[in-house]
Amino acid sequence: MKKLVYILKKKGGENMNGLGRHLLLELREAEPETLNDVEEIKWILIKAAEEAGATIIDYTFRKFSPQGVSGVVVIAESHLSIHTWPEYGYAAVDIFTCGDSLKPEKAVSIIVEATKSKNPVVLEVKRGILSYKNVKYPHKTCDKDAETSSIVL
Repeated sequence: MKKLVYILKKKGGENMNGLGRHLLLELREAEPETLNDVEEIKWILIKAAEEAGATIIDYTFRKFSPQGVSGVVVIAESHLSIHTWPEYGYAAVDIFTCGDSLKPEKAVSIIVEATKSKNPVVLEVKRGILSYKNVKYPHKTCDKDAETSSIVL
C-alpha cells in the first residue's frame, strides 16, 4: 500500500506530542459496489475500530440516493468516519484517536483492503498540541456505563 504520512515535528526533528492523532485517508480507485453498500461500509468501519483496539460507544450510517454512504463510529478515544462517492470510486475517511493504546494504522489497513482501494493516501495530523514543549498529556478514560444520546432528524 502506498502511503504519504506527514507528521508535525519540532525543530531538531523530535515528534510533537498532542492529545490525538488524526489520520485522513483518501481511498482512490476503490470498488464502487462496496462504497455504495451501507451494510458493508458499516461492517468495515466497526471491524477497523475493533482491530485498532478502540472502545466502540455508538455508530450511525446513512445510504444516499442515488448513491453514496456516510457514517461514523463513535469511540471512547474519538471517532472513525467515512463519506463515499461510488461514482468516482472515492471515499474520504477520518480516523481520530486519542491516547497511546490504539493502533490506527491497523484500521487504515483494514479499510484499504476491504474497499479494494488501488491508490490510497493517508495524511497524519497531530491534534491538540497544547505546548511546544515535548510534554505527554494524560488520556481521559471512558465510563462504559455512561448514557449516550443521538439526534434523530
